[in-house]
Amino acid sequence: MKSPTLNHAGLNMTAAPGMRDLAHRLLTYEGGAGKASEPMESPILRVYEKLRLSLGEFVGVAGFQSLASRALTLSRPEVPSLSAARVAADGSLEGLGDIETQFDMGKPSAADGEIILIARLLGLLRLFLGEALTLSLLRSTWPGEAFEDRNSLHGRKV
Repeated sequence: MKSPTLNHAGLNMTAAPGMRDLAHRLLTYEGGAGKASEPMESPILRVYEKLRLSLGEFVGVAGFQSLASRALTLSRPEVPSLSAARVAADGSLEGLGDIETQFDMGKPSAADGEIILIARLLGLLRLFLGEALTLSLLRSTWPGEAFEDRNSLHGRKV
C-alpha cells in the first residue's frame, strides 16, 4: 500500500496541480517584475534564487542544495531536457540555458519544465516543512503579490 505522503511528495507521480498552479503564479509574477532598464534574468532563475536565498537562511546551504537536487531529479522524467541542469554546491542552479523549447506533441515546453521544477521544489518544501511554514516562508519572500486571495498551497481561496 502506498503512503499518501509519498504520493504528495511527487515521488511516484507528476507534480501536484496545486504546486503547479503556485509555481506558475510565482513565475508569472517574476516574469513581469523586472525593470525595463535592467537586463532581464529569466523568471525561473529569479524564482529559484529568491527561494534559495530565503530558504537557505532557514535550512542552510546544504539543506537547500539537497532539496533542490531532489526536486531536479524528480523533474527529469517529466522534462528530459532538464538533464543538462544541475544544482551547484552552493545551491545555485546551472545549465538551464541549454534547455530548448520542445514542440513535439506530448512533450512539455521549456516553460512547462520551469513550472514542473519549481512545483517539485515547492512540493518537497511542503512535505518536509509543512504547509503553514512553507506558506509563511513564501509570503515573506513574495509579500502578497503572488498569492493574491489564496490561503493554502492547494490553491483554495480565502
